[in-house]
Amino acid sequence: MTLARALPGPAVRDGAATGIALFLCALVLFAAYDAFAKQMVARHAPAVVNLGRYTAIGVLAFVLLLRHGDLRLWRQPHQKLLTARSVALAVVATCFMTALVTMPLAEATAIYFTAPLIMVALSPWLLGERVGRAQWTAVLLGFAGMLCIVRPGGSLPLAGTLLMAVSAVCYALFQVLTRRLSGLVPAPVQFAHMALACLIVTNIPVLFMPHITLPPWPEMALLIAGGAVSGSAQLLLLAAFRRVGAATLAPLNYVQLLLAVLISTLWFQRPPDAMALAGMALIAVAGVYLARAPRDKGKTP
Repeated sequence: MTLARALPGPAVRDGAATGIALFLCALVLFAAYDAFAKQMVARHAPAVVNLGRYTAIGVLAFVLLLRHGDLRLWRQPHQKLLTARSVALAVVATCFMTALVTMPLAEATAIYFTAPLIMVALSPWLLGERVGRAQWTAVLLGFAGMLCIVRPGGSLPLAGTLLMAVSAVCYALFQVLTRRLSGLVPAPVQFAHMALACLIVTNIPVLFMPHITLPPWPEMALLIAGGAVSGSAQLLLLAAFRRVGAATLAPLNYVQLLLAVLISTLWFQRPPDAMALAGMALIAVAGVYLARAPRDKGKTP
């Protein structure tokens, strides 16, 4: 290893700083969109809000696909895994948006952030990876934090809580499948496939709810603009991961949880109680530990 590679120079450090800044900007946009969505589902059906979101994301995905030069979304290798990944995220979007109708933003976000812990719990069976005792301890710590938030018999709505739990499990499956497809299917194809699947699946509820109607065009334009914010955040994530490794960025994810607490408290006047805050802290500590701790890459016997 040469000295130039051993000691990161100014260009490398600047690239890392830029990547971290892009990642933090993405988290701010994600938190802002969640707050926007929480506000919108008070006036519109969750499927309509998702329609605005994935219309905008679909346009961004189509542009990326054009630049990639391969429009054959349904003629890709590993099509079953690709479809399962896209449908998993579509279920996440449907459940998350529906849960926001009744769930406080901070508590909903905290339950959603158990997804990395669920992914670790699933990885021995779905990825064949070995998970050590320390990782299992972190998973149990995170789930204890979720129980502090949910508290059977507490004030959180049961239906909303169950929907957020389904959302977290499906997002964990999405992450597992993303890892399986890494290096096998180009990122623009995965992104476009996901956008199209989400646009279709999140609007299936409309077929069973004929009373749902589209809002006037100014409101619909506002929903699409909000979707563009969410899509821009995803593009910022891609740009960040091109500059900085996932191990460096993963612990910063919990900045979004802090933003959700602040937004829920200051905007929606729904501050979490002390027990919920303790649960969020446990989830954040467990998640940061899992992100920073070395993983055993070996397969289970």
